[in-house]
Amino acid sequence: MKWTQRRQRFRSQIETEQCVYPGSVYDAVSARMAEDLGYEIGMFAGSIASLTVLGAPDHIVLTLSEFASQAYRICRAGELPLLVDADHGYGNALNVMRTVEELEHSGVSALSIEDTELPRPYAQAEKARLISRPEAVGKMKAAISARHDPNLVIAGRTSATAITGVPDCIDRCRAYEDAGVDMTFLVGVKSRSDLETIATALQAPIILGGAPNEMLDRNYLSQLGVRIALQSHKPALAAMKAAYDTLRALREGQGADTLNDVADLELIRQLTRADHYDEAIRTHLEPPSKT
Repeated sequence: MKWTQRRQRFRSQIETEQCVYPGSVYDAVSARMAEDLGYEIGMFAGSIASLTVLGAPDHIVLTLSEFASQAYRICRAGELPLLVDADHGYGNALNVMRTVEELEHSGVSALSIEDTELPRPYAQAEKARLISRPEAVGKMKAAISARHDPNLVIAGRTSATAITGVPDCIDRCRAYEDAGVDMTFLVGVKSRSDLETIATALQAPIILGGAPNEMLDRNYLSQLGVRIALQSHKPALAAMKAAYDTLRALREGQGADTLNDVADLELIRQLTRADHYDEAIRTHLEPPSKT
């Protein structure tokens, strides 16, 4: 498949002066939902990948191949430009290069590489730690060097605000910008004053994640250079709860025909693109009509 057009749409979006909320997606059907509802961008998080692919918590036990395969399934389902959280790049700078190559082939439009020390080392305190700034810069440079399609967006992600403070966050983001990243991805910013201080010091467009709801005003964020603001990853959690409640109800004896809040035939046909398959059946599996 060809991915360039959606990557160009992603770049066009972040080059505007508008902030958008991405649709948090986790599989082919959820990606089609987001696309049909008009979301400009989809977001596939590492934590959600671990949940939906492995049924595991976010402890970096998912492999690159598992993540890339699920990203490909999401991308091939439609035309939604997809931003993915590639965690720490699954290792050192060489692993980061491999990560970029695999995710680029999977069709993603943008990916982030973070500077958290992952996976959790032996005997580490509960609080997360960051890798050194030189190592993080090396990872960013490695990611950029591995990119073949110049339309692919690479973001440098940091949780420094919550771990080492605002000044270190600014220094790290500036270093990542100097290394050539297209965006900076800020996680753990909890106040408008901190965000304003950081945003004023940066040049590249910003992705904002993990911010409290009172900060998620798109007009306000747009003025600060935030172009993508995450609204959490509730769709996957809502789907989990709905499936659990439905299975429990059936197990407890409720009749299937009495269940509410299930997809009707019209929605199923829409999300499975049934009209496309119907046309293919008529074209390729049915004999031509005799006239």
